[in-house]
Amino acid sequence: MGKATAMVTGASRGIGRGIALALAAQGYDIAAVATRLQGDAVRPGLRELQREVEALGAACLPLVADIADLASHEDVVLQAVARFGGIDVLVNNAGVAPLVRADIMECSPESYDRLMDINLRGPFFLTQAVGRRMVAQVKSGAARAPKIIFITSISSRVASPNRAEYCVSKAGLSMAAKNFAVRLAEHGINVYDLQPGITATDMTAGVKEKYDRLIAEGLLLNQRWGTPEDVGKAVVALAEGYFDYSTGSVIEIGGGFSVERL
Repeated sequence: MGKATAMVTGASRGIGRGIALALAAQGYDIAAVATRLQGDAVRPGLRELQREVEALGAACLPLVADIADLASHEDVVLQAVARFGGIDVLVNNAGVAPLVRADIMECSPESYDRLMDINLRGPFFLTQAVGRRMVAQVKSGAARAPKIIFITSISSRVASPNRAEYCVSKAGLSMAAKNFAVRLAEHGINVYDLQPGITATDMTAGVKEKYDRLIAEGLLLNQRWGTPEDVGKAVVALAEGYFDYSTGSVIEIGGGFSVERL
């Protein structure tokens, strides 16, 4: 088979960057989607990622788009297909936390709508657009079976009333993954739900002290923070077909967070 292409959303930083670099190191060309082409002192952009991907010997197509803007989806897909000939792996990673952690009784409609648009509505309809392309690839005899990977969160099933809108958006995304897994199975397109736990990114920098303490007190079996590289390794395993008999699976990348124990 020739080189494969992965589309990664939210690719310029955090978990998305870790995923894009892990796939590039494995030989995947990257269609990288994010809202910023150029970075600044605080947040990197797609150009920085492009240099890192190309240093690994893979090609990188920077695609500036807001995943919440449904009108941008078809153009993003068409650009990726025009450059690489198809999309073999879609990684729905783009997501945001609330601008302010507020008690559920104080959650505003504006904050709720923002998270639903970016974390749930956008990935749902992007998957629809990419899924149609993948079905066409399968029907045309593509040698490689496409994969779709949703990056959700342990927050899809663990309540945090000070950021309830985030939890609800991720719970919805997990259900979207299940539904796409059922619908696309007949075409041989596997869909997975990867659930990172406490992961060191700029999104969690503001609560570092809290989670440092909880980890030290034994919250996790693997007593450390997760990293974007941990998630990247799992994505590579799924993309490479090591879990081909496991479509619809929910896989926690959380250091043993969910193991019940006395």
